[in-house]
Amino acid sequence: MITHHPTAPDLRGRTALVTGATRGVGLAVARKLSACGADVLAGYAHDEENAAAAMRSLAHLPGRVTAFRADVTEELEALLAEARRLFGGLDIFVHNTSYFRPGPTLGADLTAAERAHAVAVRPLLAGAPAIAELMAGRPGRIIAVSSEGARKVVPRYAGAGVAKAALEALVRYLAVELAGRGIAVNAVSAAKLDKGDGSVPPEVAKAIAGRTPGGRLTTPEDLADVVALLCTNEAAWLQGQVLTADGGLGLVAG
Repeated sequence: MITHHPTAPDLRGRTALVTGATRGVGLAVARKLSACGADVLAGYAHDEENAAAAMRSLAHLPGRVTAFRADVTEELEALLAEARRLFGGLDIFVHNTSYFRPGPTLGADLTAAERAHAVAVRPLLAGAPAIAELMAGRPGRIIAVSSEGARKVVPRYAGAGVAKAALEALVRYLAVELAGRGIAVNAVSAAKLDKGDGSVPPEVAKAIAGRTPGGRLTTPEDLADVVALLCTNEAAWLQGQVLTADGGLGLVAG
């Protein structure tokens, strides 16, 4: 019988909805929360084969993980209805969706920029009342996944960076309005991620790792660890914060 790991945050009895949960950061978050004992509804938009593989990789963990196909930008109501059906309520909502098409700031592709904003902001802004209702009477946690580009200028990242900046502003506004209901709203952020898929060229990875005090790139698992910490009872007094997991990279000048 699989038991709770003694050094992991104890989230047994908690329920979680994670969007974009069958790959990358979302999958790492779903894995971590399930490893901590939470039951997880893993939302995904399109890829059935990838979702099936993700569920197989999570099947051995203490918390039960269920996949549900719904595009969170268009079908959030269906996703929240499934959470109510499965769990009766919700303790944790992790907003992990983004849209990125590289391009300059001057002469930006406005369609792509508007799409990035809609994907980053709309689901949480539109869904907040229903999410809060699902969390009524519970120590709720809403956690958004942001990026370094919200606060620093990353080349050809303007559309996504502005959208993530808006998302972080929304986190602060929701934190103020929901704190009185016992719901903590925060965000996690990182710089370039090593997803283990070869998407970061070796020379870039080496350069970033060389500048990072921790000696390596940030991984999705690093962000997932911070998400799990924000879900604990001890994190209840953190409100409207953006916690950056980057191994100290943001502290280094130049």
